[in-house]
Amino acid sequence: MSTPSNSSSSESIAARAAPALFVLLWSTGFIGTKYVLGGAEPLTYLTTRMIFVVLLMAIIAVIARPKWPDRAGVIHSAVAGLLVHGFYLGGTSVAIFHSVPAGLSALIPGLQPILTSTLANRWLGERVTPLQWTGLLLGLAGTLLVLHNRSTAGAEGWGWFASGVSLLGITFGTLYQKRFCGGIDWRAGNLIQFASAGVLFAICAWLFETRTIVWSEQFVLALMWLVVVLSVGSVGLLYWLIRRSAATSVASLFYLVPGVTALMAYLLFDERLDTIAIAGMVICAAAVLLVNKGRAPAKS
Repeated sequence: MSTPSNSSSSESIAARAAPALFVLLWSTGFIGTKYVLGGAEPLTYLTTRMIFVVLLMAIIAVIARPKWPDRAGVIHSAVAGLLVHGFYLGGTSVAIFHSVPAGLSALIPGLQPILTSTLANRWLGERVTPLQWTGLLLGLAGTLLVLHNRSTAGAEGWGWFASGVSLLGITFGTLYQKRFCGGIDWRAGNLIQFASAGVLFAICAWLFETRTIVWSEQFVLALMWLVVVLSVGSVGLLYWLIRRSAATSVASLFYLVPGVTALMAYLLFDERLDTIAIAGMVICAAAVLLVNKGRAPAKS
């Protein structure tokens, strides 16, 4: 039988490991998306992904029997799902499909902490300290260094517009989740969120795509990773972090994603990772430390 001190120690270790694990898992999403888009158009792939995710979450919900939210909670969960999954995933996938490099597709949403900190200051009553502002600006500089040599080639217009949509989606989605969905059981809430995003993807795929899927081994393996590890694992971890931390602190973790994504792309696709990019990764890590060290209590 575990003692209260052992339980507290385990929770402390988990809390310290969670941010690093989240960054690692979240970064694999860009790599997995690049693989899976070889077998389907972006909205068709996302519709397929949401079908499997909803089925998986439904099984989890049947086994766990979580408390379901009231009508307002259902609506809030659906809105959060459209923002975090619909616009963020949709924008990122469309951008990569239109030849925006995986690293650059991570860069624009990586600017989220600046936008989040400004909005959190006004919307959630979280005071952003001077030390946090320093860290946020330092993180912006580091992010630009990481991706300084990435090609900006790609289907111009739609790709970059989609990246901007993904930035707004993850920013407003994080804030909305923090404000309205913190008390909702993650199993019930995520099921509603994924279902609402799936409906959006299905409608858009029907309107704008051929809905053709090539079921190759690469497609299936990448899809399985994105369904289980990303949609269930990393999203659940993200919401756990949002409940435990200030929105600004959680958002600062996204500064690490472009660097980790660039490193993965270097290992998997032989993309160049030079000294300047490595320096940017170090700067991003320092920025996250500053943002979390300078964390201030929320206003009463």
